[in-house]
Amino acid sequence: MSVPVPVPASAEPALDELRRILRGYERVVVAFSGGADSAFLAWVAHDTLGYDRAVAVTAVSPSLAGFEHDDCRALAQQWGLHHIEVATDEMANASYRRNDGDRCFHCKSALMDAVLPVAAERDAVIVLGVNRDDLGDHRPGQHAAAERGARFPLVEAAFTKALVRSVSHDLGLRTWDKPAAACLASRVPYGTGVTVETLASVEAAETALRALGFLELRVRHYRDTARLEVPLECLADVVARREAVVSAVKSGGYRYVTLDLEGLRSGNLNAALRVIAG
Repeated sequence: MSVPVPVPASAEPALDELRRILRGYERVVVAFSGGADSAFLAWVAHDTLGYDRAVAVTAVSPSLAGFEHDDCRALAQQWGLHHIEVATDEMANASYRRNDGDRCFHCKSALMDAVLPVAAERDAVIVLGVNRDDLGDHRPGQHAAAERGARFPLVEAAFTKALVRSVSHDLGLRTWDKPAAACLASRVPYGTGVTVETLASVEAAETALRALGFLELRVRHYRDTARLEVPLECLADVVARREAVVSAVKSGGYRYVTLDLEGLRSGNLNAALRVIAG
């Protein structure tokens, strides 16, 4: 087992509590998507429990962007993680493809179906990188995971998004400032069916935009129209590079390209659910 990296005293209580929780599980399987939260949890689990008792599992499906898949592999190699990939088939579920407000429930159910055998083989607890800030939004996937026995150690140790990033920075993890990147299906408005072709269009457009240097973005899919979201401070740059941006987005097969003047808002498609509920 590796020697824990020292961190400032202000972060030590939270990190110590997380390590205590993980030791209580004894063996864990971490759902590892490569984002800041799951990467932090995978690193700490490996550092605390060791290679044999902490396994990072990446679920591979059309909803996982290729660059995220590649980064999972790169992080696992860089950090010496015990890394396994499993295929999930949420696209085979008509309820998932229908893309109603419970889409994430069906997605996480497919994840748990794939990861449970890995955990059972090792007598391990499945842990997800859910933090306390995630508890307030519409997150049916959390319920699906919890129903299958998954645990949320970051929540138990009182980690917020900001604290995850702060401690990750203190530990020297390069994921500390990695932009949030939800699954590709989150770009599709509820009520619009999710297809492999749709996800491929979104990924192609976002990949081309990243090649232009726009690293924080969402391409929201409205059939032949793409609605581009970037941070407010990037709006002027998008307009200044209009031709290149339009060409990049159209490489995904879109006919029309629009720019959202409200800027990037993670999870903003959930607003439609609140309107329906109201």
